[in-house]
Amino acid sequence: MEIKKVGSQASAKGPADWFTGTVRIDPLFQAPAPARAAGASVTFEPGARTAWHTHPLGQTLIVISGCGRVQREGGPIEEIHPGDVVWFPPGEKHWHGAGPTTAMTHIAIQEALDGKMVDWMEKVSDEQYSKH
Repeated sequence: MEIKKVGSQASAKGPADWFTGTVRIDPLFQAPAPARAAGASVTFEPGARTAWHTHPLGQTLIVISGCGRVQREGGPIEEIHPGDVVWFPPGEKHWHGAGPTTAMTHIAIQEALDGKMVDWMEKVSDEQYSKH
C-alpha cells in the first residue's frame, strides 16, 4: 500500500508547447509497473486549453469544478460541468480546457502504451476555440 499525502507532490505549470493560457498540473498518481495508469488534477484558467492530442489507450476526464469545453476532431465543441465524465477512445484527436470566462478543473486519467501516454499535436487556434 502507498499513500500519497496531499502537498507531497509539487504543482507544475502546463508547458507552453502543450497548452494555451495558464494551466496548473497537480500530479495525483503514477501506478508502478506492471500497472500503467496515471492521473493528475489539471486546472485551466479562463480561455486556457490543451493543444490537439491523442492518447494511445484513451483518456478519461472527470470534471470537478468550473465550466469547460471539449472537442473531438470533426465534432462540435461541447460544454462540460462538475460531475461530467468524458471518455476519449484510443487515438481520438481532441482538446479540452476552460470556458472563455470560467476556470475549470478536471482529473485526467490515462494509461501508457510502451511508456507513452500522449501524442501532442498543433495548438487549438483562437478561431477554433471560439466556434461555439
